[in-house]
Amino acid sequence: MNVAPLIFLAAFFGLSCSWFGFVLTPQIQVGSLQQTNTIPLGAVYPVQRPGMAREGLAVYRANGCEYCHSQQVGQTGTLCDVMLTEPGTNQQAVLLALRKLRPSLSEGEDKELLASLPKPVRQGVSKAVADTAVKTLTDSGAKASTWVVPVGPDIARGWGNRRTVAEDFLFDYPAMPGSQRVGPDLASVGVRLADPKWHLLHLYAPRAVVKDSIMPPYRFLFEKRRIERGPSPDALSLPAELAPETGYEIVPRTDALALVAYLMSLRANEPLFSTPLTVATANPTTDTNAPAGGTNAPPAK
Repeated sequence: MNVAPLIFLAAFFGLSCSWFGFVLTPQIQVGSLQQTNTIPLGAVYPVQRPGMAREGLAVYRANGCEYCHSQQVGQTGTLCDVMLTEPGTNQQAVLLALRKLRPSLSEGEDKELLASLPKPVRQGVSKAVADTAVKTLTDSGAKASTWVVPVGPDIARGWGNRRTVAEDFLFDYPAMPGSQRVGPDLASVGVRLADPKWHLLHLYAPRAVVKDSIMPPYRFLFEKRRIERGPSPDALSLPAELAPETGYEIVPRTDALALVAYLMSLRANEPLFSTPLTVATANPTTDTNAPAGGTNAPPAK
């Protein structure tokens, strides 16, 4: 019996399944992604990284930073907070509503809460519970809203305020999501550590800013230079045990500045329709304080 056709068909079927699974399906899912708008501000997201930051991505990749750092904030679910924004004109009715929602509030505590709005009345509840609480408050004449709050271990650590999505890497080539966490996640490190000088010192001497850090120093990204007319504005401010001899200074090379520019550009925390969350605005009593997933945001899980 000639089994060659069967072997050919089996091989063809296996290759076809692989192509559909690893090429066509990802293309359908993310291949047509485009810039979107943040909610509620409507700003375009994401935007192309500045030139120095794009160069920094190459430095990040060349030095294997993705081996120890991820850029993937995880999220286990979504809860809701009930935010009281305005007390209305019938204070007595609002106080009764507050005591119904939070029986543990004393008479002095509820009045103190009304005097310093906006304030959360209930936190970490389901959307159904939050909507019921908002209705109770609005029926009393107050103004309240449901705030969508993503939750998860990564968010609790302060690594981001929402989960990472494919749009965050739209302009990165190659994308560097990483897969291990010897060090903390960097998806929004430009937000939580917004001082470039901190990052430069961290690259030169990690333990100078993070006690017990196991990150190796990247001192080849810096140079020791004789001080001529005056100190360089980019020179590192080093502790005495790390400072060079008198008359010299440590300054970052171009690669160090580019790498820090890339780290500063990592700000994957914008509220999107696919990742609903509520953010505080300049005037929390206006309608712009709607859930950041928009009025048609997916329901909280």
